[in-house]
This record gives sequence, C-alpha cells and structure tokens, in this order.
Amino acid sequence: MINNELIWQNLAPDYEPYLNLFAAADKLDNTTLAIIQPRLYNSLERFLLTPTYSPFAVIKALECQSYLSELAKCIKNINTSSVAITGDYQQSDGRFHWQAGAKGSFTPCHSVYFCNWIEMPQLFGSVHQHQNSVHLEPGLLHKINGGVLLLSVGTLLAQPLMWQRLKQMVMQKRFEWLPANDNQFLPYPIDSMPLDIKLILVGDHFSLEELETKEPELFSQATYGEYEFELNFEHSGQLSLWMQFIKKIITDCQFPALTADAWPTFITQAIRYTEDKSILPLDRMWLIGCLAEANQFQQNNQLTAKSFQTAMQQRQWQHGYLAKLNLDDILQKQVFIKTEGEIIGQINGLSVMQYLGHPELIGEPSRITCVAHFGDGEFTDVERKVELGGNIHAKGMMIMQAYLNYELKLEQPQPFSASIVFEQSYNEVDGDSASLAELCALISALSLQPIDQQIAVTGAVDQFGYVQPIGSINQKIESFFNVCFQRELTGKQGVIIPAANIRHLCLKTDLIAAVKSGVFHIWPVEHVSEAISILTKHAYYKQQYDTNNLHLLALIQERITQANNQEKPKFMGLLKWLN
Repeated sequence: MINNELIWQNLAPDYEPYLNLFAAADKLDNTTLAIIQPRLYNSLERFLLTPTYSPFAVIKALECQSYLSELAKCIKNINTSSVAITGDYQQSDGRFHWQAGAKGSFTPCHSVYFCNWIEMPQLFGSVHQHQNSVHLEPGLLHKINGGVLLLSVGTLLAQPLMWQRLKQMVMQKRFEWLPANDNQFLPYPIDSMPLDIKLILVGDHFSLEELETKEPELFSQATYGEYEFELNFEHSGQLSLWMQFIKKIITDCQFPALTADAWPTFITQAIRYTEDKSILPLDRMWLIGCLAEANQFQQNNQLTAKSFQTAMQQRQWQHGYLAKLNLDDILQKQVFIKTEGEIIGQINGLSVMQYLGHPELIGEPSRITCVAHFGDGEFTDVERKVELGGNIHAKGMMIMQAYLNYELKLEQPQPFSASIVFEQSYNEVDGDSASLAELCALISALSLQPIDQQIAVTGAVDQFGYVQPIGSINQKIESFFNVCFQRELTGKQGVIIPAANIRHLCLKTDLIAAVKSGVFHIWPVEHVSEAISILTKHAYYKQQYDTNNLHLLALIQERITQANNQEKPKFMGLLKWLN
C-alpha cells in the first residue's frame, strides 16, 4: 500500500526567508501602476501618446470608484498630447453660434475625468428655457473636451440611447445639441462644436462580453488593456513589490502602517483568497476590505498580527451561521457522515456549497454510495437521472466509467450494473471534484472490499486514472477535520487530495497542529491506484510479493468471470416467450 503522507510544513507558506524583509517594510517606497501593472500601463501609453485609428479604449477592470480613480491618476501622469478645445456660444439672429477661442462657460476644466454613473443631462448638458430666455448648460463632454474620459461600461449599456449618441459624437468629433427625447424640440437652432475626446470604457468580464456582442466592430478596433488581479510570488523581489503595492493602498486610504509581525498573517489571508501559495492578490477592493476590517482592531495606531487575526475571527463568526447549521446536522446525525469503521461502496466525498446571497464558500463532507448488482453493465448517475447533476458532474462520471472499462480490459460482457448517488443531497451537484471519490466507491462495490470511513477524498480523474487538481481545497479539508475534531480525533483520520493541490494548501492553525502531532493526516495522490490502496488497505495492481494475486483489479475480474460463467436458469427461453 502507498502511504505518501504530507508533513505539517507543507500545509502553509514558509515565511522564514522573508523575516528581514518584513522588518524593513517601513523603508519600502510606494509602487506605481506602471510597475505593478506593466501591460496595462503600456496599453494606456500607446492609446494616449501615439496616433490610433480608434478614439476608444477598453479596459477590463472592476466598475467601481477605486479602480476608475486609480486609472485616472495613472493617465494624469502620462504626458498626453491632447489640447483643450476652447470656445463659447453667442446668441444672435435667433440662433446660438459657436465662437472658437472665446472664453466662457464652455471652456474645458478637466484633462482627465472618470464617472461610475452618469445620465444624459450631466453628460451632454441641457438647454434651459424660462419665458423668453434660453440658457445653454454645459455637460461633462464640454468640461473634458480635448481630454480623456473614463466611463463604466455598465452605465452605457443601461442607457443605450445615451451610448449611441456618445459613440457617434466621439467618432465624428463633433458635438451636436439634441433634445432629451424624440418628442421634444430645441427652442433655437444651436451650432455643433468640435469635440476631441479619448474615451476609455472600463468594465468587468460580463460587461465587456455584452459590449463586444453589441459593438463587435468598435470592440475589435479599440485599444485593449487589462487589470491583472494576481501577482506571482516565487521570490523576495516579487513579495517586496506586492508589499509596496499594499503600502500605496495604505497611503491612499490613510490606514495605519503594518508591523513586522502583521505581514505574515496578512499574506496568509491573501493566499487563502487566491488559493495558491505562489500567487498574491492585486484586487484592490478585497485588499482595502481586509485592511479596513483590521483597522477596526488597530493597536497604538498600527496594524498588528493580532489586528488581522481578530478581524478574521470576527468575520468567520459573522459569516458562520450556515456552516454551524451544517456541522450541527452531522453531529446530531441528521446528516449521516461516518468517521469510523469500514463499509463496502460508501465513501466520504468533499464538496463546497455556494449559497445565494452568502459571501463565503462553505465546505462540507458528502456521503457518496455505490451499489453493484447483476445487470447489463450500465453505470447509473442518480443525480443526473433526477436532473440534480450538472453537465460537468456528468462529464466526470463518464470519464470515470470509461477509465474503469479501459482498466479492466474485459474480453467478455460486463455483467454488473452500478448506481452512484450523493446521499441526502437535495440541491444541484456540479463539478468533477467528486469523480475520484465516486470511482473509489465503484471499485469498492465491484471488488467487495470495504472503504475506511475515517478518510475523506477529493479530486478529479482523467481517462487514464490520473488525479487532477480541484478548487477550494482548504475549505474542503477543514470541513472534514471539523467533523472529526468535534467527534474526537482517533489518530487515523485524514483526507486524500490531488498531489497537484499541495501548492494550494494554506490551512488553519488548529488543523496544522493536528497534523504535526500525528492525529490527522493528509495524503497527496497522483493516481487512483494510490487512493484506493489507502482506502481499502489492498493493492490495486498485482505486486511482486502478492503470490495469491489478490489485488483489487483481480478481485473485480474474478467476480465478472464467475458471474458470466454461471449457468443460466432453466426455462429462461420459455419465460421470455411467455412474457
């Protein structure tokens, strides 16, 4: 049996090499967008400093004040070649005439401006009429004429008439006074005026997808840039850059500085957010939220390790009601999850639940069962049959079945049918992260070898039986540990995970302590043969020392051979004819 258990040092990032960097953090300079987002900065530079065919740029970023403000600051630091267009309107002969160069209320006052939300009168200006007096009120386009305007894509998509008017004016480089709607008229003719604006549209993935669908030509010709939400963390230089980025956010938001002992705690929370020990987040909104929560527990105008720990505990307590209900159901045996003994065809899978309106993913164990019986070789996915299984889950099931049929290399019909189900599951099941557990349950049912219920399993498999990485690994492991801990750890409990997920481990301190003391275990595996051997205490393939050939595949093949060689019941033909 393979037993490649992880040691506790693999379960969280190692900060020992960076302690000197944390101690000298106060000497680090703030970074700039040009350094932290070089590809995005290059796109903005090309758009602003070189002649472009299109006056539009598209930036993928979150449509909120923080990101728009940061982009606007960056653009101001780029020496744009735009020249403000000055002039004013004069009324004579029953008409408003444009006079270039004249100074008045239509003189631009901004070189760069951003809006998260704006409506037509604010953008285009308005015509006010009172008795016999008519007054032209300039809009944002007049105040930014000759400069750069940043707007959220969601604002424009929500107001299609405003977007169509804006697009035509920017493309034609002329501002036309138009009534607010088709049922109105301008009281006097008003001359158009020159308009020279570079328009940057900022939107998230979904907004840009809709924009591309509605405006494919504009989207293809626009300059594209993308805010990157992750930074690789492989050496001290990259960590130092990320810390400089944090210091800039602290300066912008006027938060207290971090102490040396606060950095490891904060980085641990950041790594749990990205679910990868080699990736740090650049998501400004998430980082600002964490710093703001820690700021509520500052000590002597500093953010300490205790500040971040207390904030995290407070957040977990506030968000923990649903997780507590799920755990109580298991402990009170309303949901059956076994953490001791052995059972044929039953296994503890690991999943995460996404409740609508809840800010956290909630990990929880799932009891997966499989029964095998005489039949025509069909493997029934009960979740799919009752329309509770999603497409990705169905794909994982089919891959699992294809692998086992390939592995058995049968020269005769498969006489066993099997049925696999998530017990006590009443919501839709999707994803392929349970396919390893389902395959192990199927092998157990076919070989009649029991599975150790002290072990939970997560992972996806391919058609050759290799185990592939899955998401939310930390929440899944911790959910099973919480059940075992509440029932008292036996010293033999643990979790089987994909070996490729080792880089994603950033577990809580109580779980790491349990692994360190040897009362909880984590086994990384690369192939289903390793997982099933740990679960059943039997070899999957034939071993050199196994003279009796009692490996699991041999047991399954022997059952199939015996079933196919059984004598058919007498009068079978007569019964079929009668039926």
